[in-house]
Amino acid sequence: MVKSPRTGPPNGVAFGSVHYVIMGCGRVGSTLAMQLSHRGHSVAVIDQDPEAFSRLPDDFPGQQVTGLGFDRDVLTKAGIKEATGFAAVSSGDNSNIISARVVRETFGVSNVVARIYDPERAAIYERFGVPTVPTVSWTTDQVLRRLIPLPAKVELHNSTAKLSIYHVQLGEVWLGSSVGSLEDATPARVAFLVRGGEGVIPRWDTVFQEGDEIRLVAHPEDITAIERILAEGTEEEGE
Repeated sequence: MVKSPRTGPPNGVAFGSVHYVIMGCGRVGSTLAMQLSHRGHSVAVIDQDPEAFSRLPDDFPGQQVTGLGFDRDVLTKAGIKEATGFAAVSSGDNSNIISARVVRETFGVSNVVARIYDPERAAIYERFGVPTVPTVSWTTDQVLRRLIPLPAKVELHNSTAKLSIYHVQLGEVWLGSSVGSLEDATPARVAFLVRGGEGVIPRWDTVFQEGDEIRLVAHPEDITAIERILAEGTEEEGE
């Protein structure tokens, strides 16, 4: 049985919450919608197939808008004019990138992200200023990084701020050293690390352990020098 979609204006939101619009109610879109909703945010989900909304729980408090995610009337009905962010995560690359550009260029929402299956197209759209998540290459990279050492990998790039989040690997010389010592030695900041499958927001005195997966924030022009330091350490680290 298909639930009746809610098509009214965004619900009144609690203090500190904001409104997000998601295009695509597949496994990714429905999970994203529920996680945002659980965090107290107002959410509208767009999908051209009304049966897709069956992936949402019966008590999902957000909007369910049937239509095309790049249709201006549909986006308006979903509350895009009040939205803080927009995610295009349907199964179609073209639909995702078109809707992301309409939201940015027509409605002025700068906080957008599009899922793209074709990694070559993802790189092109990044140059247009639309952050993308290249699904196939991201999955492949994550598997490879658990098998062999790999160079720094861009996981997110903000073209406006000219900053990137990199997935990097540390040389053995840094094991037992602190986050602060690495930050002092490089023009980068440790955004977070994954330890034992769980995310950790490190403190200055957090010590690196074997198996840690490190994410750094840095300017792209600095990453080559940073990688060299990560692999070889500084003169002090090497002593």
